[in-house]
Amino acid sequence: MIDLKDTYLNYFKERNHAIIKSAPLIPENDPTCLFNTAGMQQLVPYLMGQAHPLGKRLCDVQKCFRLTDIDEVGDSVHHTFFEMLGNWSLGDYFKEESIKYSFEFLTKYLNIPIERLAVTIFRGNDMVKKDEVSESVWKSLGISEDRIAYLGEDDNWWPNMTSIGPAGSDTEIFYFNSDDEIPQKFDPEDDRWVEIWNNVFMEYYHSEKGFKKLEQKNVDTGMGVERTTAILEGVHDNYMSSIWIDLIKLIEEKSGKNYDENKKDMRIVADHMRASIMIASENLVPSNTDQGYILRRMIRRMVRFARNIELDINEEFITDFTNIICSKYSKYYSELETNKNKIINTILDETVKFSRTLEKGLKEFNKICDILTKQGIDNINGKTVFRLYDTFGFPPELTQEEASNVGMSADIDGFDKYFKEHQEKSRQGSMEKFKGGLQDHSIENIKYHTATHLLHQALRDVLGNDVCQRGSNINTQRLRFDFSFPRKLTDEEKQKVEDIVNQKIQEGLVVKQEEMSLEDAQNSGAIGLFTDRYGDRVKVYSIGDYSKEICGGPHVENTNCLGKFKIIKEEAVSSGVRRIKATLSD
Repeated sequence: MIDLKDTYLNYFKERNHAIIKSAPLIPENDPTCLFNTAGMQQLVPYLMGQAHPLGKRLCDVQKCFRLTDIDEVGDSVHHTFFEMLGNWSLGDYFKEESIKYSFEFLTKYLNIPIERLAVTIFRGNDMVKKDEVSESVWKSLGISEDRIAYLGEDDNWWPNMTSIGPAGSDTEIFYFNSDDEIPQKFDPEDDRWVEIWNNVFMEYYHSEKGFKKLEQKNVDTGMGVERTTAILEGVHDNYMSSIWIDLIKLIEEKSGKNYDENKKDMRIVADHMRASIMIASENLVPSNTDQGYILRRMIRRMVRFARNIELDINEEFITDFTNIICSKYSKYYSELETNKNKIINTILDETVKFSRTLEKGLKEFNKICDILTKQGIDNINGKTVFRLYDTFGFPPELTQEEASNVGMSADIDGFDKYFKEHQEKSRQGSMEKFKGGLQDHSIENIKYHTATHLLHQALRDVLGNDVCQRGSNINTQRLRFDFSFPRKLTDEEKQKVEDIVNQKIQEGLVVKQEEMSLEDAQNSGAIGLFTDRYGDRVKVYSIGDYSKEICGGPHVENTNCLGKFKIIKEEAVSSGVRRIKATLSD
C-alpha cells in the first residue's frame, strides 16, 4: 500500500523542494483566524515577498481544521480535522511546471489512470483574460477538450474578485470516483467527479485601481490526504479507508453496534474524537471562548452522537482511541505522544462535565413536560426546544425522542428557525476570525502584534520566566494575549507591566530581524513556541536589547510609533492560563 504522505514529500524533495514542518492548528502569528485552515497560512509573509530561509521551493503535510462543513460531517467525505499536502513556488516555477508536477505525481507515482482525470480552468472575464497557459499545458499532457471545464471566478479564482491583495486563477484536478462507466465529457456538476488537487497561481495584485501583474509570482497547491487515500484504496466511503477503519472498528466493538446500520453517528464520533485529540495535543483546554469553545463544542457534540449508539465515552474508550491516533500521526506531529496523558484527561474531564449538563437538561425537560401536561398541551414549541439546546446543551433530536416517550411531540421546524437565526448571528460574529490568510495585515494589526512581544517580555520581567505565551488574537482595536500563570495579577503587577511596555515604547527601540539556525536562535535567548516544528532556519525579531522572539512577522520598524499602551482587562481563561486585553492609543 502506498504511503501517500511520504511518497508526496519524497517526490517534491527530489525536485529540490525543502520539506517544512506543519504549522500548529492554533496559529502562532496570524491574529485573523482561530485555526489553520490551509497550508498557506504559515507562509503569508513569504507569499507577500519576504525571502523564506529554506528557499523558493517548499512542500509539507499541514494539519488543518475547518468548521464550515460541520453540518455535513456524517456523510462519507466531510471532516473537521484533515491533512493537506501542499507544494509552493515562491517566485520560482509557475503554471507549466506546477501542472506537470501534479500530473506526473498522480499518473506515474500514484498510478491513477488518465481517463479518470479531468480539470477546470479560469475562463476569463472583463478584467482578466482566459487562462490559456494552463489550457495549453493540460492538452499537451493528454487531457482532451472534453475533460476540461472552463469556469468563472466563483470556481477558479483565488480568493475572489473583490478582496484586496495577491490573487490569481487556479486549475482544479478532478477524479471520477465511481464504478459507473466513465463519461466521455466532464461535467463539474456531476458529484461522481471529486476534486483532489488545486493549483493556485498568484500572478496579480488587486488594488482599488484594478489588477496588475505581481513581480513575484507564486504557486500554492493543496491536495487532501483523506480523500486521496480513499481513492487510492478504491473505497467510496472515506471512513472505510485505512485512515479510519480501525477507529470505526473500535467504535463498533465498544458500542456493540454495526457501522452499516449507524454510519452517521459513528462517523461523527470518529471525526470529532480525532479532531478533539489533535486540538488538545496543542495544550488547549475546553472553555467558553474562541478555540477553547470550539474544542468544548466538538467534545460535547461527539458525546451526544455517541449516546445514539449507546457508546460510553469513558476513560478506556478515550485511551484506546488516543493510542490509535498517536500510532498513526506521531511520526508527523510529536506533540501527540508528548501530551498523550493530558489529551486523555482533557477529553475525559469535558465528557464528565457534559454528562452532568445532560442530566440537568433532562430535569428541565421533565419540568416543561409537567407544565405543558397540566395545560393540556402535547407539543413542545420551537423556542423551548431551542432553549433546551442553547442553555442545557440538550440536542433537539433528544428532545424529540424524550417527548415521544411521554406521548408528546416537539416542534423541530420551529427549532430550526431559532437555530438558523442564532447560527447567522454567530457566523457574523466569528467571520473575521475564521477568514485567515492574506486578508488583513494592516498597520494597526502590525502595531498590536509588535506590542505583544513587549507585553510578553514585560510579563516575564514582573512575574518570572515561567510565563509563556499560550495564544493571542489581534484586531484593529485591541490585542488579546493568553499566558501561563496560576493566579490573578494584583493591581500593582498590572500597573508595573503596563509601565514597562510604555517605557520601551517611549525609548524608541529599533526592531531588527535576523535569519539564523534554530539552534543559534535558542542559544541567543530567543523565545519561541512550538520549537520542534520550526525549520532549520528561522527569523528572529529583536526589539532593541529588550525582547527577542522567533517569529514570522510582520512588525513595525521602531517602537516609537506604537502610541500609549493600556491594559483594559485581566482575567482567567482556564486552569493555569490568564488573559490580558490591551489597547494602543495616540
